[in-house]
Amino acid sequence: MIYVRKGIIKLLLMVLILIISITLTVKLLNIDLEFKLEDLRDLSHEGPDYSITRSIPHEKSSPAGKCGLPQPCPEEHFAYKISSGAANVIGPKICFNGEILIGVKKTSGLGINIAVVNGKTGERVNADSFDMWSGDVEPLVQFLTSIQNGSIVLMASYDDPASRLNDEARTLISQLGSSHISTLGFRDNWIFIGGKGMKNIKPLEKHLKNDKSVNKYGDWPEMVEMDGCIPWKQD
Repeated sequence: MIYVRKGIIKLLLMVLILIISITLTVKLLNIDLEFKLEDLRDLSHEGPDYSITRSIPHEKSSPAGKCGLPQPCPEEHFAYKISSGAANVIGPKICFNGEILIGVKKTSGLGINIAVVNGKTGERVNADSFDMWSGDVEPLVQFLTSIQNGSIVLMASYDDPASRLNDEARTLISQLGSSHISTLGFRDNWIFIGGKGMKNIKPLEKHLKNDKSVNKYGDWPEMVEMDGCIPWKQD
């Protein structure tokens, strides 16, 4: 009987040890599983390059410039963005120093659109449009004549900029720095930036001839545009 009892006790101890071992194993597996799931959640938040993003600091993105430029202009420069009209549907747009002078919120018209700004402060002086198909060229001549020295002048075509132009108007625009005004023709697309009495301003210009064989919009060529930075007037 004594040997039987010892055998039963030994068996019970073995069973108890087995149960304890199984319990500890299950707990360890649960802890490991929770740890791995937590790691997976962390990785899902951090993205696939978790270890890289932790070791490399984020670079600060460059601030955007005025008029939609990707970066600010250097000191003592003005930002600009200018585009001609597209056919007779979409009007031209002139932005200067962060202000829309001709475009969505400012009335544009068929013909030649002109904005004049102070070459030192960048502030708007005047803006208007002149119908060169059915209008009169004299208001355009008067406007050009009234431009003061130290002004930056921006021009953009819309539909037809040339049919009513005369030699006097073309000469006044050429004196602002345009080299294409003498050949500007019916429904050409044209943009121009020049200055009056500003030696540090290099004229900027794009001109696309109306040619039905290559026009993007049938009777009209495609829109032309340009953007960048212009130095302001020095005393």
